[in-house]
Amino acid sequence: MKTRIKRITHMLSLAVIIGAFVGLSGCASTGATDSLQTQIDAMKVSVSEARSDAAAATARANEAVTIADEANRRSVETEIKIDRMFKKAMHK
Repeated sequence: MKTRIKRITHMLSLAVIIGAFVGLSGCASTGATDSLQTQIDAMKVSVSEARSDAAAATARANEAVTIADEANRRSVETEIKIDRMFKKAMHK
């Protein structure tokens, strides 16, 4: 009977130790999960800001292309006018 009580006591002690270990592991996992979720949320904000910055940069680049196209058009028009003036002067 005494060995049976010792065995039960030993098994209960072992169960308590395992339970404590599992409980503490669960807390650590929860804390780690919360930390990871915080990092994920921060990354989502960073990605959102990066997308916003990229959209603004794209808009600026498109504006620059429009301005460059207009400058090129004016340059071609001026070149044509100069060429006409030169040819007109040569005919006189």
